[in-house]
Amino acid sequence: MDDLQAANPEISPNAMSVGQVMDIPSSPANPSGEPTPTPAAFTLQQIECYSTADQGMWCFVLVHNDFPDLVENVSAQVTLLDGNNTVLASQPALLPLNILPPNTSLPLTVFFPPEIPSDAKPQVQVLTAIRLLPNDERYLPATVNNTLVQVNADGRSARVNGQVLLPENTQPASQVWVTGTAYDNTGHVVGVRKWESNAGLAAGGTLPFEFIVSSLEGGIERVQFAVEARP
Repeated sequence: MDDLQAANPEISPNAMSVGQVMDIPSSPANPSGEPTPTPAAFTLQQIECYSTADQGMWCFVLVHNDFPDLVENVSAQVTLLDGNNTVLASQPALLPLNILPPNTSLPLTVFFPPEIPSDAKPQVQVLTAIRLLPNDERYLPATVNNTLVQVNADGRSARVNGQVLLPENTQPASQVWVTGTAYDNTGHVVGVRKWESNAGLAAGGTLPFEFIVSSLEGGIERVQFAVEARP
């Protein structure tokens, strides 16, 4: 991610449009272009796709990190098929964070624009995942605490709040992201939302957050949180 941003300083990673062209930097460590290493193993727990009113489709691929270390750059290709197994569309699904924390589940997300039949069947192929060494200096050991989830009367949205805590024996954070993943009463992902802050967080300090996460289908039973903080 850092190399991509350095090669494309004019592009904001938080406001990219469909079809935008990026420069992909070559790897000095791999000048001859040998095949890249096999992605680090992670568990595919479920895939859920939901049609939108304008015949688009959101797909969530729930993945789990079984390692005690961070996994970075997790992605998968989601392909939609019709009843005859003809390919309708295919796009990469990405995490809402740069990392998948240890022993944590997060959904890879992708949106397919109209027109996608509501009975389209998804297939998933793992693309990338990098297992990081312990104590990678690009990521700080932040945690989420004192969370409160208030589900609306119709069950289709939830207002959540809490605090991000940064230990005293670490660097201050300049950027913080929190994700809330909404699940229904059967344990299926029905929505996800990312909150971010550039306000800064001192070592030993806390940063409050609040946002609303909505469901694409059915009621919200619970919301699970994950956090990423960078110096």
